[in-house]
Amino acid sequence: MVSTPYASTPSASAIRGPAFLTGAAGALPSRTVAVLEAIKHAILAGELRPGQALVETDLAEVLGVSKTPVREALKTLAGAGLVTMNPYKGAAVRVVDGEQARHVYDARLLLEPEAVSRAVAGGHDWRPAHQALDRADGARDQAERSLANRAFHRELYAGCGNPLLVRMLDDLRDQTALVSVAAWRYEPDWLTTPSWEQEAAEHRAVLQAAKDGDAQRAATLLRGHIASFVARNFPEPAQENHR
Repeated sequence: MVSTPYASTPSASAIRGPAFLTGAAGALPSRTVAVLEAIKHAILAGELRPGQALVETDLAEVLGVSKTPVREALKTLAGAGLVTMNPYKGAAVRVVDGEQARHVYDARLLLEPEAVSRAVAGGHDWRPAHQALDRADGARDQAERSLANRAFHRELYAGCGNPLLVRMLDDLRDQTALVSVAAWRYEPDWLTTPSWEQEAAEHRAVLQAAKDGDAQRAATLLRGHIASFVARNFPEPAQENHR
């Protein structure tokens, strides 16, 4: 199994960079939602690292809010799979390992290619997907890139015509983003091209097939895209031993 290493974990009060404060309290109507978005951004940017303790008092001080919206935000993030909650140790950023990554992507392999095939057949408008790819290309950090990629993949399945299928894939989005960030942060030494650059090229190929109205090709390319990401970054233990 491939595990994800991480550096020592400073307290949350040490995280004061401008990226972390993007979406701070007051930027959105709901203070809890604003706090949730700020913490999520910090996790996806790698400012709050895997395994790092998320202390309510520290986060509240950094964000200038009471502990209540922080507590509610952490509960929501735990439900989304970005944070773990322990009754004795408190909250922490989830540590991504190979097994978890493979489970998340296995579920996507079962659902997402079928969803994009249906969206293509239904004549979905692909302009928002194209805009999401442009945002990913112009991203200033890995958090922005991750969020743009997340928006792109949602556009691939949003027009599938099955609200239940859309909700199931929505439920996987935050965990997928966490896996992607872990992969970009700790890429294998043998890669000659950064993983995110290869993913961008694959995204554009999937989108082109969708715009061409080729449902089968779009689904096949997306299936290969999802499978190759896991194979590159989180190979099965037997594959790792033979590398």
